[in-house]
Amino acid sequence: MKNTGQTRRRGAWLATAALVGVVGVAGAGTAEARGRGPQAGDLITVSLAELRPTQPAIGYDQIYYKLGRYAAEPDKAFDDWCEANGQGEADEVTSRSRLDDARTFSCTIPLGEETEDSIAVMKTVVIGPGGKLYLTDGHHTFTSFWEAQGGGSDTRIRVRVVDNLSDLSMPAFWREMQAQNWVWLRDGDNRPITANRLSRHIGLRSLGEDPYRALVYFTRDIGYAQPDDATEFLEFYWASWVRENYDLDDYDLADFDTYLALVRQVSEDMVALDPDTVVAGGRTAAELGRLAEWNDGEPEDDGEWEKLSRPITDDKPGKLAYALEYRESVADEHHHRAA
Repeated sequence: MKNTGQTRRRGAWLATAALVGVVGVAGAGTAEARGRGPQAGDLITVSLAELRPTQPAIGYDQIYYKLGRYAAEPDKAFDDWCEANGQGEADEVTSRSRLDDARTFSCTIPLGEETEDSIAVMKTVVIGPGGKLYLTDGHHTFTSFWEAQGGGSDTRIRVRVVDNLSDLSMPAFWREMQAQNWVWLRDGDNRPITANRLSRHIGLRSLGEDPYRALVYFTRDIGYAQPDDATEFLEFYWASWVRENYDLDDYDLADFDTYLALVRQVSEDMVALDPDTVVAGGRTAAELGRLAEWNDGEPEDDGEWEKLSRPITDDKPGKLAYALEYRESVADEHHHRAA
């Protein structure tokens, strides 16, 4: 699987890692053996069930795309797991491989031979009071693993620690999380919430749905691209802007052509923004990765737009096609159960 380009705070991590080192698979146990607990730069192994979300909602269609693609191309789930674990992409996968058992498959980068680039794209956590793990990046990726066939809440994965705030009181902890922009306190309808309303778990049954956040995902690398120093919750800032300019109730998002046309219009409007235009939360279009040219300068029959436009009947369907097909299958399953 290709590098996603998510290198947020990479420079800060490299500087910290040089000081404190990197913890391997033993994770928190190794750090605790040194008498200090996990610190910034450490890699720790956790189960998905241990991760507490720092946002109340996700874009379900992004998850549906992943699950639809995993069903069609099972190896892709292991590519994503290996990348998230700092180990490149999947190497050996068999019909018996399962995400919740890392002994059943292998990755191209062995443990202990990770590179700066492979570690930089790993998902991140903050250690909170009581040693609780608060996920600051990776809600969609890890929810996909939680929901995937052969995955689940017991699936284990490594994450990178960005800070240890376990010595703070809960009120002080949440104040610091907000000051560092490590928490998003708006629900799927963009209404403000308090931190005590955040779920204790990731997964579709725990996290609400934000369709605007899902729409923004499909404009990636067409209307915007994640900068190397991307702010946390970048897509939510774009989603806030889309809310101000579009009412999704006016569109049939179950229809592929309608949804695709909307993605095109939104991505074109992103590119049309002046780089200094404030999009949301004080962030400008340039800071949020607005592209200088639509589809990054490629013609409509090439680049990311061409890939996204592929219908489900194509040999290599696009993300949107996978998402809508999987969403429809879920709706059908619920209908049959209700009947």
